[in-house]
Amino acid sequence: MGVLFTYFSADSDEQAASVIDLEQGPASSPDVRDTVPLKGIEPVVQMGTLEELLTGRPYDEVTEDPRWADAVAVRRDGELLVLTLTDGLTSALAGASESELAVAARGWARTEELDGSDPSLLGLILTDLSGLAQSAAAGQRRLYCWVCV
Repeated sequence: MGVLFTYFSADSDEQAASVIDLEQGPASSPDVRDTVPLKGIEPVVQMGTLEELLTGRPYDEVTEDPRWADAVAVRRDGELLVLTLTDGLTSALAGASESELAVAARGWARTEELDGSDPSLLGLILTDLSGLAQSAAAGQRRLYCWVCV
């Protein structure tokens, strides 16, 4: 079995951290309304690259953001994690048009980490993440990723 990634929104870092011990992660939490489970789309390098593509912010600046992949909860020697996504990525996803998401998907497909990926499939993923970000922004929530190795 591979690594599971579930992207979700929460009201606070503490609320996000509370899903760490749930067997099904955030999808089984009564406090979490929106989730996007994704295989193969990790929250550190790939989401950092996505933020660079959507915002034009250099990757090195993205990685200096205190909310870039910050672990708010860790269990089992790092086999279970809840990581933050940056507010910049959330804003960019929430505000992106369909055409902007399509352009980002094509660029994302050309990155080393996603080389060979179908841009149309990545576009669908970005549409789902954009919906999650829009819902989070409307509710004044932040985005996170639950990781289970």
